[in-house]
Amino acid sequence: VVYPVVRGTGPVFTVIGAGLLFGEIFTPVQWVGVAVLVSGILGLAIYNLRHVVVDRARLPLALSLAVLTGGIVALYTTWDAFVIRATENPFTFLAWFFLLDGLAFPAVYLVRNRGRLPKPFKPLAKLGLQGAVTAYFSFGGILLATRLDKVGEAAVLRETSVVFSALIGWLMLGESTGPRRIALMALIAAGAVIVEMGG
Repeated sequence: VVYPVVRGTGPVFTVIGAGLLFGEIFTPVQWVGVAVLVSGILGLAIYNLRHVVVDRARLPLALSLAVLTGGIVALYTTWDAFVIRATENPFTFLAWFFLLDGLAFPAVYLVRNRGRLPKPFKPLAKLGLQGAVTAYFSFGGILLATRLDKVGEAAVLRETSVVFSALIGWLMLGESTGPRRIALMALIAAGAVIVEMGG
């Protein structure tokens, strides 16, 4: 329920932020695409909400925090776009970005766990390395996209990840999808196409 709300509100806030910071202007057709995409994502949230039976009393707070998180996503997306555009070599920025992140998180872990390494260490280190490579190409890819194209367009297209995550859940994890969720995912993809073609 919460994840689609974050992903749905994030691009709207990003488009607004990019308009204020970079002077980006979306065409009316692109705004239609944003509306289509966001309606698909929030439609997934509503669909999931109807099937939630655990901790329903906490849902209002959870949804409020989800909208706040969407704003934070927009904030760091716009800021990262500003910095990577200001850097002469974008790969220098990416290298420093991931190096500093890579140093910070192990340090926090060691402080919280009093210097003890996780057990078993080798399998977890292997997973961590795989995750690091994936993060470099996925997050690095979106940062490069914000340098080469409109920040708002890149942010909207990124939200097609909801479609891919649902497909992975269905194909690899055996999660049920159903015709309604498929239709909503198609709506998300259609919105992304409209945004790109309307520019």
